[in-house]
Amino acid sequence: MDKFAQSLDYVKSLIGDFKPEIGIVLGSGLGTIADDVKDPKVVPYGDIPGFPVPTAIGHKGNFVFGTINGRNVCVMQGRIHYYETCDMEQVVAPVRLAGCLGIKYLFVTNAGGSVNASYRIGDLMVINDHINLMPNPLCGPLCDKFGERFTDMSNAYDLRLISLAEAVAAHMGIRLYNGVYLATSGPSYETAAENRFFRIIGADAVGMSSTSEVIAARQMGVRVFGVSVITGLARDAAPGATTNGGEVLKEADRACRTLASLLEGMIKNL
Repeated sequence: MDKFAQSLDYVKSLIGDFKPEIGIVLGSGLGTIADDVKDPKVVPYGDIPGFPVPTAIGHKGNFVFGTINGRNVCVMQGRIHYYETCDMEQVVAPVRLAGCLGIKYLFVTNAGGSVNASYRIGDLMVINDHINLMPNPLCGPLCDKFGERFTDMSNAYDLRLISLAEAVAAHMGIRLYNGVYLATSGPSYETAAENRFFRIIGADAVGMSSTSEVIAARQMGVRVFGVSVITGLARDAAPGATTNGGEVLKEADRACRTLASLLEGMIKNL
């Protein structure tokens, strides 16, 4: 039995006949949303045989199974970044496991830096498309148990879920932007020249995650919604500014309650 099958069997042995419908990936500093899960069953990544464990700050590394607004959820409290492992199989392992448990929807969140000069720290940007500058997780030996290798990404982010987010946000008085998320490998932050380049090629926000998870989810036929919490401004838009992980977590924490309200409202109205 391969490592992934062992991981999947172990988690199934703990959650029994629980079937999650919605997967939620929580990015840097956003893990407190998992506190809203009712009747939680927490499974630390470190307890799962052969499973990767996050090392990035602000990523606890837990599956949290339970309900939000009466819907069965699988919350991924933290993620594995490519810069931590240089192994895409490990990066997408949590999402693939959630997919094998039966999720039909995946909500992906992250803390991103603004490339669009009109955004401000604390804004929420619904991701309507992405630019992936990391290795594709579908490369390597063919493993068709997850789906087609040549996965169509022309509509990676589900239009119905985006419309639902906009309706929920309007009802709650939450301001949303729509934009393109660009992913780099990190872990260094972007140079001013890189941010200028990213703006030229159509990016609105930049980060070090999410696109790999989205590709893996779409391969499995899971419908995806993505949102970035803007936690920093592009250095060329704010001359002399610097970025560090502590600042990212602080700004993510400030926006976390607003993001939780949006996601929980969407789940209620799915």
